[in-house]
Amino acid sequence: MTTLSVVGIILSLALIVILALRGVHIMLIAPFGVVIVALFSQMGVLETLTGPYMQGFVNYASRYYLIFLFASIFGKFMDDSGAARSIANGILKIIGRKNALYSLYAIAVVTLVLTLGGVSLFVVIFAVMPIARPIFKEMDVPWHLFMAPFMFGIGSLSMSMIPGTPSTLNIMPMVYLGTPATAAPVIGIFASILMLTLNLLYMRYALNRARAKDEHYEDPVVTGKTEDVSYENLPHMVLSLIPPIILIACLNVIRLDIVWSLVVGCVSAEVFFFKYIKNPMATINAGALNTALPIINTCADVGYGMAVAASAGFTVIKNVLLSIPGPATISLCIATYLMAAITGSASGGLGIILETVIQPYVDMGINPELLHRIVCIAAGSFDAMPHNGVVITSLAVAGLTHKLAYRHIFWPHVMATLIVMIPTIILATIIY
Repeated sequence: MTTLSVVGIILSLALIVILALRGVHIMLIAPFGVVIVALFSQMGVLETLTGPYMQGFVNYASRYYLIFLFASIFGKFMDDSGAARSIANGILKIIGRKNALYSLYAIAVVTLVLTLGGVSLFVVIFAVMPIARPIFKEMDVPWHLFMAPFMFGIGSLSMSMIPGTPSTLNIMPMVYLGTPATAAPVIGIFASILMLTLNLLYMRYALNRARAKDEHYEDPVVTGKTEDVSYENLPHMVLSLIPPIILIACLNVIRLDIVWSLVVGCVSAEVFFFKYIKNPMATINAGALNTALPIINTCADVGYGMAVAASAGFTVIKNVLLSIPGPATISLCIATYLMAAITGSASGGLGIILETVIQPYVDMGINPELLHRIVCIAAGSFDAMPHNGVVITSLAVAGLTHKLAYRHIFWPHVMATLIVMIPTIILATIIY
């Protein structure tokens, strides 16, 4: 039965990937995956759907709904006020638009600052695209290269590596491990420097390769939701940075609870940006509505993972992982890679790990801050599979295809994070 159960887990993962690539929504895919797991594991289908699946779904929502809610509202204030665009324009003025490679670096910095400032991953692309496209056209840079600096900016560093980042991924382990947002700062900074280096090298390589192939800028066939860039009536860049700084200070200096930190961030954004937002209540309502899709998607991911965790096959897989020789962090990384890849979601995979796998490592006496940083970094690696929601949305909005641009996600994000993890674990073993 255990062998069949393992087969069922593999088949369900294959189904999720195939259906996701065909455009089927995760809210439909996840229950189908659960049905396959239940059938192959000789578990009651309805019992599994109403039991482990819905328990995982509801538990995740109960833990993180308020975080998603206020983070979304804060991001909407940054977007509607023009603060996100003001920050982006200010950075571009500093870095410049004259050199094609520096323009790629500039887009990466713009995106990184916006995500560190609390702007949602699903919102950032709408702030960055209207700025990036004219620059790429002016510099005659192939548009598919946009995904390299963009995905670097929204992932890895701001999502999981930089200590103190207000990302959901960095916050989740705090709930389970009682760790601060700045957990394992040396490890996080070390990984960030390596990741930055690899991505800068990749952008240079990709641009040189495109030039060698005589590629030029071409307008995408589908442009999604874009608009002309206007810098009129925007808050000053310094003013635009104040609410994100307040949010980060509340989280890391004052050490407020993450929900209260986000509430303070939202209030400060409303106070500082009141002149630039025509209808604050409409912004708040839109931010609240924007919460629904991300959290339901992630809840569906986590619910599927909890159903998998309830199967006999998962016990076999977990025991194999725990028996891997070497530092225990290696098996923890592999387990996190697996769950993130299965769900196609960093937060979904991490939620499963924190619910089902992390406790044995805590019982081993491993430093909780090290566990926090390791699972964060690992979750932000194999999450960017082709069926990842942010990947699919970003490609669609940018008017790009997996065939044309996914390599600019896979190599500088998935593989680079995997490479970075090797020396990071070695350093962690020395320090901890």
